[in-house]
Amino acid sequence: MGCEQADLMFARASDPVIASQQAVLFYLYSPELIALRAHLLGNGVKVSPISYPDYRPKGEIRVEDPDGYVLLIGQAE
Repeated sequence: MGCEQADLMFARASDPVIASQQAVLFYLYSPELIALRAHLLGNGVKVSPISYPDYRPKGEIRVEDPDGYVLLIGQAE
């Protein structure tokens, strides 16, 4: 599913979604990852350092939401 610069992919879970099992993945993109990380840190949000995995060489951060779900945020191309 897409709209302008946003894409959203859905998949039906075969079992109940339990946050601690990470049965759901949230992957987001930011046009300014460094600035986003600084903003989140400045507002008291725990954010990982920027990592540079092979699949996202421009950078990626990890944030846990209050329910324990992991949000991965990558630098947009």
